[in-house]
Amino acid sequence: MKIRTLLLILFILLVAGFVALNFAQILQPTALNFGFTEVQAPLGLVLLAMLAVVLIVFLAALVYQQTTHMMEVRRVTREASEQRTLADKAEASRFTELRTFLQAEMQATAAREIDLAEKLHLKVDRLQAAMTEVIEQNGNGLSASLGELEDRLERQYQLRNDRT
Repeated sequence: MKIRTLLLILFILLVAGFVALNFAQILQPTALNFGFTEVQAPLGLVLLAMLAVVLIVFLAALVYQQTTHMMEVRRVTREASEQRTLADKAEASRFTELRTFLQAEMQATAAREIDLAEKLHLKVDRLQAAMTEVIEQNGNGLSASLGELEDRLERQYQLRNDRT
């Protein structure tokens, strides 16, 4: 229990003990003036009744306040739950949107890679063709040079054979 509740119970028990010990004096009649009339009644009993009425009013106010507080807590909890649900849905939507965006980007990247690979293959094929042509030209040039050297050597050989 909370300390306030314990103090309230202790106070009520003290008042009840005081009333039990002094019950005979509480019931002794006395002249009471209510402002507009004067009455013979036991003062202690009147004060005890007033204390009981005040206690009942405070307890009713406490119950009302607690009920209002509990209803407010339930309303806030329900609203927080709804907001959490909305936030979860929004987060799921963002994740779905992000997944869709990433898939589109990955597909675009794959398409760019395929395009670049095709361009690279075409370029390699062109370079290979150009290289083959250069090699053929060099081979033809070398063959021509070797043929020319061979012809020169044959002429020089024939010239020497003719002199001898």
